[in-house]
Amino acid sequence: MTRFPHDRFDDVTDGPRVGAHRGMHRRGRGWIAFAWAALATGVLVGIGVLVLALLNGSYSFTGDSSSAPSASASSSASSSSSSSPSDGSSSSSSSSSESAAATPADQGSTTLVVLNGTSTPGLAASGTSKLTAAGWKVTSSGNAGTTGTASTIVYYQQESQAALAKGIAQSLGVTAVEQSAAFPNADISVVLGADFSG
Repeated sequence: MTRFPHDRFDDVTDGPRVGAHRGMHRRGRGWIAFAWAALATGVLVGIGVLVLALLNGSYSFTGDSSSAPSASASSSASSSSSSSPSDGSSSSSSSSSESAAATPADQGSTTLVVLNGTSTPGLAASGTSKLTAAGWKVTSSGNAGTTGTASTIVYYQQESQAALAKGIAQSLGVTAVEQSAAFPNADISVVLGADFSG
């Protein structure tokens, strides 16, 4: 066994600690690290889900910001022309416009969503391009919550949007129009069914 010469460290007494030593751990440091790790994990998972949804084609943003001012200008022009007083013929013209189908020029700021209600891929994009070619402004498109829809239906929120819904249905070559609050994210929602041929 090796013997070392006697030095000052061999004469340690029970006095106060001198020199470098570890201080006491502060309470809660582990929770702060855990919270940062959980936040980073949540952000990464959210970004991953969004990227996968965009790559899968679940979401499609076709809104055009350059056409928004012209749409609001046309809607304000149409509202000002329809609000001009006349001699009782306005009530008969409004009732006839509700029974007749509206045109894309009447859309104004009404939001329109096209949803694929089947398992056929790309059906929402096909319906969107058909409506866009007819002059309608589609706000967004994507997949519906169900894939077993048999027939295409155009849903509208308010009674004043019935004429627009009929016009959209005619542009798609269907007749089913229904008032419903099942799709609160848009004024008019088109759910494409198995009967739709893009």
